[in-house]
Amino acid sequence: MGGVTGLVLVGGFGTRLRPVTYTVPKQLIPVAGRPILYHALDLLPPEVDRIVLACGYKAEVFEAYLQANPYPRPVKLVRETTPLGTGGGLKNVASEATDPFYLLNGDVIAGFDLEPLSRTLTEEGGLGILGFVEVEDPSPYGVARFDPAGRVVEFVEKPSREAAPSRWINAGVSLWRREVLEAIPPGVAVSFEREILPGLLPRKVLGMRYRAWWEDAGTPARLLNAQALLFDHPRTDRLPAPSRLDGARVLPPIAVGAGSSGEGATVGRYVTLGRNVKLRRGARVENSVVLDAAEIGPGALVKDSVLGPGVVVAPDERLVGVCRALEDPGQKA
Repeated sequence: MGGVTGLVLVGGFGTRLRPVTYTVPKQLIPVAGRPILYHALDLLPPEVDRIVLACGYKAEVFEAYLQANPYPRPVKLVRETTPLGTGGGLKNVASEATDPFYLLNGDVIAGFDLEPLSRTLTEEGGLGILGFVEVEDPSPYGVARFDPAGRVVEFVEKPSREAAPSRWINAGVSLWRREVLEAIPPGVAVSFEREILPGLLPRKVLGMRYRAWWEDAGTPARLLNAQALLFDHPRTDRLPAPSRLDGARVLPPIAVGAGSSGEGATVGRYVTLGRNVKLRRGARVENSVVLDAAEIGPGALVKDSVLGPGVVVAPDERLVGVCRALEDPGQKA
């Protein structure tokens, strides 16, 4: 199969990663040295020769980033004029879809191989096939129940833990026949998972149950866990150049952007520094993401945290489990 399109949903506001996401879209936050979005796009199999981003929030930021840092495959951005949700966002890019097309959430971090989706849909037929992973608490996610043949017979978005039909959750990766787009009303905000998917099940929707590492990077803790997973399971075809931070004590793995400095600082494990980050003598950064042009003062500690561009950490300040940005509209009077 060739000439397949990958449609990628990046329209969300990233509310659980505020205040950083007031200026940087969640999918462009770097983890393990690359933006979350590019790690997600890496999941798309080689037959995908064109990628389309269904984009709403901060579309101009995505546009600028893609231009300055091109992804290896062609990427087109389609804007939403108003927030349309996952279903409306998908309908908004319907004209770009091939038959079949891959659908991907732009914040999925996983060790999946998506090619079995294509083989299974071809062999067994049906309207589409979704990837699922098993988790301890399925309540924050879309949850499925399967028949013995692997067909999805029930799908419930964000059930209570007690009411969940299983512990198998929507992993944010799927392959669909183009006709699925006919089920989505045009020009209105609609949730694909909550309002569209349950009605599609009688038309044969399959499930691929993956037993591999996975994370959705939606909260600071999940984002940092996603980073650790990526560092621990590097793709051989996406290995970044070895990171150096001259004069610093480095505990690998770390990723360091151009122009960053750390004379006398300690960095690692599991740290991404953006470009032109300054770590002063005695500063320590561990299990964190620090975006461009931030400055960590002498003797300061940053641990289990996500810091936005330009953040300044005071000398000897201790930040543990913090999500901080230079500007936080939520704190303004």
